[in-house]
Amino acid sequence: MTFKVRLALGLVAAAAMATAQAQTLRWAAQNDILTMDPHSQNHATTNTILNHTYEGLTRYGVNYEIEPSLATKWTFISPTQVRFELRKGVKFQDGSPFTADDVLFSFERIRQPQGTMGIYVAGVSDIKKVDSHTVDLILAGPNPILLRNLAYFFIMSKSWAEKNNTVKTQDYKAKEENFASRNSMGTGSYRVVGWQPEQKITMTLNTDWWDKPMGNVKELVYTPIKSDPTRVAALLSGDIDLLTDIPTQDVSRLRTDPKLKILDGPEVRTMFLVLDSGSPELKYSNVKGKNPFADKRVRQALSMVIDREAIKRNTMRGLSIPAGILVAPGVNGHEAALDVPPKVDIDGAKKLLADAGYPDGFEFRLNCPNNRYVNDEEVCQAIVAMWARIGVKAPLIAENFATFSQKFQNFDTSAYLLGWGVATYDAQYTIQSIVRTRTSGADGNFNFGRISDPVVDKLSDAMKVEVDVAKRNAMLREALVRIKDEVLVIPLHHQMRPWAMKASVTTLHRSNDNPQTRFATVK
Repeated sequence: MTFKVRLALGLVAAAAMATAQAQTLRWAAQNDILTMDPHSQNHATTNTILNHTYEGLTRYGVNYEIEPSLATKWTFISPTQVRFELRKGVKFQDGSPFTADDVLFSFERIRQPQGTMGIYVAGVSDIKKVDSHTVDLILAGPNPILLRNLAYFFIMSKSWAEKNNTVKTQDYKAKEENFASRNSMGTGSYRVVGWQPEQKITMTLNTDWWDKPMGNVKELVYTPIKSDPTRVAALLSGDIDLLTDIPTQDVSRLRTDPKLKILDGPEVRTMFLVLDSGSPELKYSNVKGKNPFADKRVRQALSMVIDREAIKRNTMRGLSIPAGILVAPGVNGHEAALDVPPKVDIDGAKKLLADAGYPDGFEFRLNCPNNRYVNDEEVCQAIVAMWARIGVKAPLIAENFATFSQKFQNFDTSAYLLGWGVATYDAQYTIQSIVRTRTSGADGNFNFGRISDPVVDKLSDAMKVEVDVAKRNAMLREALVRIKDEVLVIPLHHQMRPWAMKASVTTLHRSNDNPQTRFATVK
């Protein structure tokens, strides 16, 4: 073999290696998924990753419009009966066919009370099989956001679940596991080939997918990196290609790096504090025999002493929008005139506490994640210092989101920080999940503060079935005003969400913080 031939072969091999490398997208953010069970945890990172391998009857397109996915068509037989024609020829990733039986099975599974995904089938009373590729959804009443909800009604293979004894949804808060906790069987664009918790998740392109990706990524490697400096160092060294959790203090520096580019955009996520206002006695408090949070004046005092502009300036480095209501710009129901936080008033807060019977303040515990939201622990530290100005002592327990979420889902907190992204882009999703009184169904399924307000409950129930847009929007507004006036939760800010990536990476910024690899290209 001549030198020229060897050289040519070497160049071909190098080009092939470069192409192979270019088709791998290495993505990092700060927290891991909680489980691979698609019906267990309504957690944004978990849903984002699983959305690569599981699909709903509908999905969000490039401009957040609803488009067909596992259903190709839907027809309203009546206001409470919708016929869905299922996509034919679709296979699960083990080669088995997708049919109506899988939809019926997944419906029964997602509604099991130990999971928190039931909100996505809220208002659906039953699903009836018409034939192997047609189902009728029977609704409790007209449902104006049905198609948006169904995008996250992930369909699992019935035969695979039965074969692997995983018909029951994982009970995450009880620290249980099942086969679906660590394995997946969906119809989506990528298949999971490995998950090492807190280390990495590896996916490969599903070449039998019914659709075609817009990009060229054949392998996705997701790495959770809790440490801010380590995440940034990984991007700067070239070890990762895409970073969606940029430390706020590093954004300006990364903008000036010619090897990188920044995609800017808001996120439809609101950060807020949940107070256990419904327990007869407040846990982890020095107040015994009663619950200070049951008194509106106490909740008002805790909110009005928080300097949201200072948090924006000092903690968030300008990458937040101080919040007065529970939903962010971009969500149906948001109104700028309502989204005005209370003015900071230390003396007024002290008077409210004194009037409520706590002139010297009181003590309770604040729980906070330290690897989930932008500067989550730092935000909590700032709030604790602000509360101290009115005599309120709140020892901070900051920990990994996995253990943090088990605590609040077991009602084992006094107060906690939560961020809520609006998957449906409609305020009903937030009102119904977070503030509506908890029931055995989807209502209040993420209400772990025992919040209960009859006015909000009545509005929440009415908006679920109101199809007149103007009337429904008026209900959304009234509910958001009521939540604000009664301080049923304490809104802090709406997150801004810049993403950083190599100049060779092209993707779509998603305001739901849901990067979809089918939209990505790596050169």
